[in-house]
Amino acid sequence: MADRFASRPLLVLWDIDGTLIDNGGVSKEAYALTFTRLTGRPLQRPVTTDGKTDPAVLRSMLRQHGIEATPALLDRAVQTMAAVFESLVPRLRERGHTEPGAPAAIAALGRQGNVVQSVLTGNTVHNARVKTSVFGLDGGLDYEVGAYGSDSEVRTDLVRVARTKAAAKYGIRFEPDTTVLIGDTPRDIEAGLGGGAYVVGVATGEYDVESLTAKGANVVLPNLRDADAVVRAVLGARRDQPDA
Repeated sequence: MADRFASRPLLVLWDIDGTLIDNGGVSKEAYALTFTRLTGRPLQRPVTTDGKTDPAVLRSMLRQHGIEATPALLDRAVQTMAAVFESLVPRLRERGHTEPGAPAAIAALGRQGNVVQSVLTGNTVHNARVKTSVFGLDGGLDYEVGAYGSDSEVRTDLVRVARTKAAAKYGIRFEPDTTVLIGDTPRDIEAGLGGGAYVVGVATGEYDVESLTAKGANVVLPNLRDADAVVRAVLGARRDQPDA
């Protein structure tokens, strides 16, 4: 499938929460409801996500309440959370929203013709698809080559996971200068740099431009409102290529 691209393609991996969408607090509500459905007990401690993957958050919640997170129980927890998220779709649609400019940025990158867009997220693949499809962002994203919390609980591993999937599907090896991660938190930047990706930080979440720059992002944008600026930032990963 490599001949579909006119030049070396870019693999662009979007973070979801805080970057493409604001979930309006529905994610934390989903964790709490999952715990209650799974254990029959109310959640006694606040949910702390801290950039962790969905399975890692569920494991931490169980342990904090004195429950052994066996592989079987954790698998049940992930399945329960998938059902919970389905039930919360109306609330997500009501309370959440896309980050301004996100749909246009995805569309602008899609028009480049040599860009494969997917996601790199701590969400499981099911929850990632729910969150993006609710807000109409799924059309430009190739979920088959994405990397999810259900692939690994270690975020740095996820860049390699996405590259492996993309290479298998497209017959192309994606290198650091052709892999771009876009995210809004220091943990996103650490995962991208640790995985050998070019990192575009966006101050769409809790962290400002200065904070993301200090963490080592290759370039930082204040938001996604300027689609042309997003395209320029992403294509910066290829600036040393002869055809750039």
